[in-house]
Amino acid sequence: MCGIVGYIGKREAYPIILNGLKRLEYRGYDSAGIALFDGTDIQLCKTKGKVASLEEKAEKNINRTGNLGIGHTRWATHGIPNDVNSHPHYSNSGDLVIIHNGIIENYGSIKKELLNRGYTFKSDTDTEVLVNLIEDIQIKEDVKLGKAVQIALNQVVGAYAIALFDKKKPNEIVVAKLGSPLAIGIGDDEFFVASDASPFIEFTNNAIYLEDDEMAIIRLGRDVKVRKIKDDIVVAPYIQELQLNLEQIEKGGYDHFMLKEIFEQPSVIKDTYRGRLLADQGIVRLGGLENYIEKFTNADRIIIVACGTSWHAGLVAEYIFEDLVRIPVEVEYASEFRYRNPIISEKDVVIAISQSGETADTLAAIKLAKSKGAFVYGVCNVVGSTISRETHTGTYTHAGPEIGVASTKAFTTQITVLTMMALRLAKAKGTISQSDFMLYLRALELIPNQVEEALKTDDKITEISAVFKDARNFLYLGRGYNFPVALEGALKLKEISYIHAEGYPAAEMKHGPIALIDEQMPVVVIAIKSDHYDKVVSNIQEIKARKGKIIAVVSKGDTVVKEMADYVMEVPHTTEALTPLLTTIPLQLLSYHIAVMLGRNVDQPRNLAKSVTVE
Repeated sequence: MCGIVGYIGKREAYPIILNGLKRLEYRGYDSAGIALFDGTDIQLCKTKGKVASLEEKAEKNINRTGNLGIGHTRWATHGIPNDVNSHPHYSNSGDLVIIHNGIIENYGSIKKELLNRGYTFKSDTDTEVLVNLIEDIQIKEDVKLGKAVQIALNQVVGAYAIALFDKKKPNEIVVAKLGSPLAIGIGDDEFFVASDASPFIEFTNNAIYLEDDEMAIIRLGRDVKVRKIKDDIVVAPYIQELQLNLEQIEKGGYDHFMLKEIFEQPSVIKDTYRGRLLADQGIVRLGGLENYIEKFTNADRIIIVACGTSWHAGLVAEYIFEDLVRIPVEVEYASEFRYRNPIISEKDVVIAISQSGETADTLAAIKLAKSKGAFVYGVCNVVGSTISRETHTGTYTHAGPEIGVASTKAFTTQITVLTMMALRLAKAKGTISQSDFMLYLRALELIPNQVEEALKTDDKITEISAVFKDARNFLYLGRGYNFPVALEGALKLKEISYIHAEGYPAAEMKHGPIALIDEQMPVVVIAIKSDHYDKVVSNIQEIKARKGKIIAVVSKGDTVVKEMADYVMEVPHTTEALTPLLTTIPLQLLSYHIAVMLGRNVDQPRNLAKSVTVE
């Protein structure tokens, strides 16, 4: 949510910052802006809308030269999306300019004090308050910019990632972080600043990821200086070698990142279990888990915390952990977890799931669990992310960069990791027979090829999408392992097509949703061969009796449901616990094609952000 880009060095800053902002568009935003120092003054340009609008405006209105600059994509919190509230923001003197991700919660009282001191404000943002607080301290305390930033941040309450510079000292940028991610790219006497590494990956493979409560002074001709904000302790920065490459974040010939990421699933699922799953040898091994097996096997319960699509992956994990490992599992919305005063003990294990590894609500849940003595295990996709550092241990998925806001390959790779965890723990605990263990390993090894087979139905799903693109409502039904898939399918349709959709356990249809069913209501039913198959068939009959339109996800070769449904989408057969990895594929494609046909911005749906770094 929101994106930060900055550059200082020997190159022209404008093209680097502009391209970096385009790379960060996946994070979700409603306005964009850029500030450049042209050697004499600050050139500022900002606008409501997309980066393309910013580029067009900048080319007409500002001098785009200079080797120092900062840029921003804003997702509105304080103040409506408009040109004035867009970042960057000036201080009253015009000397300081700042960009900011996050929320300053006590900005109101600070603003009131600054108004009393004669400051004026052009925007409704908390960010303009922050930059003027910094300037006020700089003047009043007669300190350098870095020290003024440190003093100011000790007075504010909230979350932030900031970057700012002073036109009187155009050889430095000051940055700081609490809650929102911030990376510093280290080049040859040049430096890059960004919310993640994607804006500068073609220039350097070396980066420093700031920890919470850290700030850095980036000055040409010197090493980066990192300090703790609260107590001014100098921190030796860890320079990390990046694994990202430019090819991973380009579309690769697909019309949208989302479609590319859907079709990447066979390879990324294989990447996620590569070296961890050795079916022929009867081995499943996760490095982050091996030294902590007893933490899980001796646990009273497992609590899974996550948000959105990751929460749905957690629901799938609840089924497989309880089925195979025989440990009670609770799946919690991270956004609600800490506000209901949950009962947590040292005998609990908490699994935190997040694609980005920066989700604010999930991080808050982690901190609460740790404070109560629980053991916390992270499952995330981004190496070096905050969740990977805050948890006691964990496992990375290997989905690669997921640029589309609507999560697809992250979901299936999360389920892959969680399934491997369950199998490893079941083996250690003795709650699975050797024959069943081997069956699961072999079945999981086949999943990438089966996903590839499911993707071959894309043309047929496109035809189905054309039939239902003008529907106003959808109902998704599933049982057992595929109830969470019904929730996820409905979420995908909502996110990118803006069509209202709800997911339900199929058995709950009679307890309310059946009242909605008529000839105008498409009902997506996951009806694969399983222990619940006959029950789902009965649900389909109930829908047909009320003239509902049925789109069924069925096992390949199914004849019973095929005769009853209006349309079917086939997936290969696998053991029931692994079916979510297959049944989610046609639902992703259905959502995608309907959204495209409606002319939606598939990769950047309105009001949504890829990485939600504020509560």
